[in-house]
Amino acid sequence: MTGALFKVILSQVAVHATMAGVRLAAPLLALKQGYSAASVGVLLALFALTQVFLALPAGRFADRHGLRRPFFIGMLMASTGCAAAMLLPTFPMMCFAALCTGGGSGIVVIAVQRHVGRATHEPAQLKKLFSWLAIGPAIANFIGPFFAGLLIDHATFGDDPVSGYRVAFGLMALSPVLAWLWVRTTRETPPAPRLPEHGGQRAWDLLNDPTFRTVLIVNWLQSASWDVHTFVLPLLGHERGMSASVIGTLLGLFAVAATVVRLLMPLISDRLREGAVIAGAMAATACLFMVYPFTQSALTMGICSVLLGFSLGSVQPMVMSMLHQITPQHRQGEALGLRLMVINASSVAMPMLFGAAGGVIGISALFWSVGVAVSCGVKAAWGIRVPEEGEERMQQLPR
Repeated sequence: MTGALFKVILSQVAVHATMAGVRLAAPLLALKQGYSAASVGVLLALFALTQVFLALPAGRFADRHGLRRPFFIGMLMASTGCAAAMLLPTFPMMCFAALCTGGGSGIVVIAVQRHVGRATHEPAQLKKLFSWLAIGPAIANFIGPFFAGLLIDHATFGDDPVSGYRVAFGLMALSPVLAWLWVRTTRETPPAPRLPEHGGQRAWDLLNDPTFRTVLIVNWLQSASWDVHTFVLPLLGHERGMSASVIGTLLGLFAVAATVVRLLMPLISDRLREGAVIAGAMAATACLFMVYPFTQSALTMGICSVLLGFSLGSVQPMVMSMLHQITPQHRQGEALGLRLMVINASSVAMPMLFGAAGGVIGISALFWSVGVAVSCGVKAAWGIRVPEEGEERMQQLPR
């Protein structure tokens, strides 16, 4: 990986860490101010909600303008949201910060993913680059909340009970600006040719391609599995009588395993076919979801969490590599935006669905239901192959 791409990935980490830090600080401040758990749930949903509506426009904008201009807009949104929460730390302003930081990080993610994907046309190299890129959010999800928590606890001053939060929001507002200083001189990749007949194409036309549609479906199943584990594990741990620290450790083991497998992927990606990796991961996930409800101790649950982290963490680099191979160059940002829109819409809706379903059928049955759904996608994932003339075929989709 070149130094220029390394700087771009680090810059994305800085913006994502801002969003992750606000996602910790804002709910804590809302609870401190006496708001209910339901209000906090709405606040958390806003981080993903903006991306549902901005993902497609952001993808099209990245297709037209490359990396720097979308990155600047995302940086400005994230920084403005943090600054607003620093100046006026009220619940409505924290909702505004959630919308801004969530939307800004989504715009940056699409621009960076498109830029990295266009840096090479070798499938093996694509898998390696997207493995490195996939590590970024895991790192950001650690450093953002970690430093936000330190500032909240130790950067207090005077008699202001929320001074630590103000300092945290203020310093997080600087992180995207520093990221922009890193990427503002980055050389753009050559623009993709856009012919006059491409002007009438719509994002949903991409779904007419069976390979693209299958990749999107299996990616959604992987994302839903990730969401159900994150949502249901605390409930299952509470049902087993485990403490909050033990439950937190189990979730941490899952995140560490997902990061480790992404660190290993660049070393072995040359020997792997994307469809085979995704199918294997989905089969392992389905089996683990069937076994998970039978675990009773923290040790056995920890083993399942680690194995789930390995299986689910291996999927995203393969999906991103395939998307760039099967999508026309002038529509890669649009395809990434469509994927991000679907994933974030799922992240908004699925926790509510999981909560309702869990109350009706029980936690164990919820695990088994998702496991069955994932197993149904294994055959389709195994059959995914990148067509040799994928780009030309995609350009001829019905409009």
